[in-house]
Amino acid sequence: MYNGGKILLGLFIFLAVVTFPFYNNVGKANVAPKPSIDTPAIQKLADKKCIESTAFMKAEHMQLLNQWRDSAVRDNSRVYVASDGKKYIISLQNTCMKCHSNKKEFCDSCHNYAGVNPYCWDCHLAPKEGK
Repeated sequence: MYNGGKILLGLFIFLAVVTFPFYNNVGKANVAPKPSIDTPAIQKLADKKCIESTAFMKAEHMQLLNQWRDSAVRDNSRVYVASDGKKYIISLQNTCMKCHSNKKEFCDSCHNYAGVNPYCWDCHLAPKEGK
């Protein structure tokens, strides 16, 4: 075998570089955040329920908000009919943020954990939170 040592050294360096992200992060996994739903508006609700189920909202809120945006802006339709038949006004600020007024503890905790930076607040006003 010609230059076998150099080939093996090259393979070792290649594997070390390719696998670096994996072994560099071993043991550094963060605990998933638990968004706070302790707001005055939620505490006043007799039935502490969002417009859809918790599982749906965790998995699909991004798609729902995009559908709401398209429906409100493009189709001028501002009523959302939930899966239980109840109707809600399509509004991030007046429907969603009415209950989830704690943006830092609710929205930002998960978005920071997931490393995403949604552009919601490029157009909408972020809720003012008490200090």
